[in-house]
Amino acid sequence: MTSLELLAPAKNLECGMAAIDHGADAIYIGAQRFGARVAAGNSVNDIRQLCRYAHPFGIKVFVTVNTLLYDDELEATQQQINQLYEAGVDAILVQDMAILRMSLPPIELHASTQTDNRTAEKVRWLYEVGFQRAVLARELSVDEIAHIHRQVPEMSLEVFIHGALCVSYSGLCYASQHCFGRSANRGACAQFCRMKFDLVDGEGRELEHQRHLLSLKDLNQSWHLEELIGAGATSFKIEGRLKDASYVKNVVAAYSQLLDQIIARHPDKYRRASKGHPVRYSFTPCLEKTFNRGFTNYFLSSKHSENGDLQGRPADIFSPDTPKAMGEYVGRVKELRRDSFNVAGTASFANGDGLCFINADHELEGFRVNRAEGNRLYPQQMPAHLRPGMALYRNYDQELERTLSRPSAERKVPLLMQLGETVGGFSLSAEGVTVSVSCEHQQAEKPQRDNILHQLSKLGGTPYECSGVQLPDDFGYFIPSSLLSDLRRQLVAALTSPTVPATARCAVRPATHTLLADDPSAVYNISNRQAQQFYHADHLTAYELHPDHRPIMQCRHCLRYALGCCLKQGGVKQSLSLRLADGRMFPLEFDCKHCQMNVYAAR
Repeated sequence: MTSLELLAPAKNLECGMAAIDHGADAIYIGAQRFGARVAAGNSVNDIRQLCRYAHPFGIKVFVTVNTLLYDDELEATQQQINQLYEAGVDAILVQDMAILRMSLPPIELHASTQTDNRTAEKVRWLYEVGFQRAVLARELSVDEIAHIHRQVPEMSLEVFIHGALCVSYSGLCYASQHCFGRSANRGACAQFCRMKFDLVDGEGRELEHQRHLLSLKDLNQSWHLEELIGAGATSFKIEGRLKDASYVKNVVAAYSQLLDQIIARHPDKYRRASKGHPVRYSFTPCLEKTFNRGFTNYFLSSKHSENGDLQGRPADIFSPDTPKAMGEYVGRVKELRRDSFNVAGTASFANGDGLCFINADHELEGFRVNRAEGNRLYPQQMPAHLRPGMALYRNYDQELERTLSRPSAERKVPLLMQLGETVGGFSLSAEGVTVSVSCEHQQAEKPQRDNILHQLSKLGGTPYECSGVQLPDDFGYFIPSSLLSDLRRQLVAALTSPTVPATARCAVRPATHTLLADDPSAVYNISNRQAQQFYHADHLTAYELHPDHRPIMQCRHCLRYALGCCLKQGGVKQSLSLRLADGRMFPLEFDCKHCQMNVYAAR
């Protein structure tokens, strides 16, 4: 039976606990240093608390150690990994291969998407050098994922299912480093891809003016989970280590319910990777109601033809008008008055809702609703560019946010207990754990079953709920309530006691082939001597250390295709460049053979 894992992001301890309560099977979180989001670091003590909260549910905690490392950081990295292991962490996510040359505790290694995992050859190589899981590139289709699984069935495959999309293949984006001295591979991305650009041709003619041409919509695979499962993916990752707890609660709850529905249809094939279940949700999950730039399933349904062309490529994967949250569509503006307007649609509104629209100049404008009377809305200030017929979106749902600001779910593990006698007392068992107390065997004068069940079921404030107590048929002993309570407390303490994870990573062993000739992530992401020795490549170094004229972005997103001028569909061949408002130019190269767009820095 296949275990399915919903993997949730945690900006901090609060978000991690919220994800657990709302249905996650695993959590990924950043430590204080060396994670690919410098703004989302956490102390080892907080991570230890998260492990203690997670492990009674069978939930795993993964920590991102997925930046490129410099020589003077290697010792601190190894110390941090040792501390994380002692804190109970189940796995670390890795980009820099120097980590594989360290003396590591027996902790599981996951190859971060920053290692550019998009081919079966690369995933096979990662398995051979000691990784247990590969986090696949976001750009892959169902067919490509299935091919990787068929070729490397022993490797666990993790796929992104929701959240922000990087326009460049992860690990191969140097735009932020080039323009601002902030390396995405060092956790300091400045979001170059969310900026405005002009699109100009080789003669300097402006084809598009100040639009967000590299800003992608957000990923949403909620309708395609079963296809991903069928392709061989077993871990389903929600992006969002900078998102707040309300985002985590809503998105995790939505996907947890979807996975449960799939398992209910195939109970003999699939099960959840963790124990317990969220109960008493105080809200109805809705993905459209939390931060999103509009949704896309990206290249999931694309296919490669016999000649290598990428067919079924979607054109609407980017959001050129704004990189900001649009939220849910709520209707169209119907009639404007001096201080209010009404909305044609079925949505209901609340005082304090945040609404937005795209104006005639392709700019996002937002405003707050001061008073809602049915579908007539009174803004704090009437937006100057609002016009009848404009589409309206809600990017802040006051009622939902109010609900999510309070405890909104509770998770419990059903516990079936077995009470029995020992030579000198009684024992209580559950989940393979047994505790005991010393007590004289005294026959009861009246039936004790109801009192035993009552005392042992008092599990409030713990991760457990009693699903039953099994007694021998001839059990007729009297046990004082105080001793029953003591047994219950001992059992809960034993079940929740922190333990160092028992997972063991594969031994690092030499790869049967090298990828240096055709794998850019190997060539480009070497930033220390240990990595050079790992790759047997003393002459190769990361862009961060030695910038050169390589592409600063490699993208499956193609502006020719998105703007309707693909050469394979009759478009006119011409040189194109992106231009920032300050005049800096970025020539575009179109690799039509591989359906790839490369962005260069102008020389």
